[in-house]
Amino acid sequence: MTLTIWVDDWQMQCCGEKFAPGDVVSWHLQEVDPEDYAAVVGSERAAEIDFCEEHHGQEGAHAPTRLRVLAVSEVHCRYEVPPGGASSGRQPVPGSTELVRVREADGWAARRPHVDFAGYLVTAERAELSQAPASAGSGT
Repeated sequence: MTLTIWVDDWQMQCCGEKFAPGDVVSWHLQEVDPEDYAAVVGSERAAEIDFCEEHHGQEGAHAPTRLRVLAVSEVHCRYEVPPGGASSGRQPVPGSTELVRVREADGWAARRPHVDFAGYLVTAERAELSQAPASAGSGT
């Protein structure tokens, strides 16, 4: 069974470890409300997100989960201040999502015209304990 995991750009930039398809990582996963991601990736794709990877605040509540990374896509979208909104309150623009399949995730992405990097969608499967990690990816 495969899982879809959201990884925030800022979490990776702060203290994440790069990872790539084929790597076995050990991540703290949190269940998500798909609506939290609908504006960024669209409702249909958001419904496919099973967990988010968390480096800050909740990692002590659950043991890390060992996963084999199968695929990684950067998520980019446009952000705008909504009509009547505060100048610092940029929100994702629905329908502006661009996914870019990548060979490695390190928290940074090449600039794309008219959109900003938001995070990663990672497809993974649970890894057996006997599988040695190719990348620790613990984020600590």
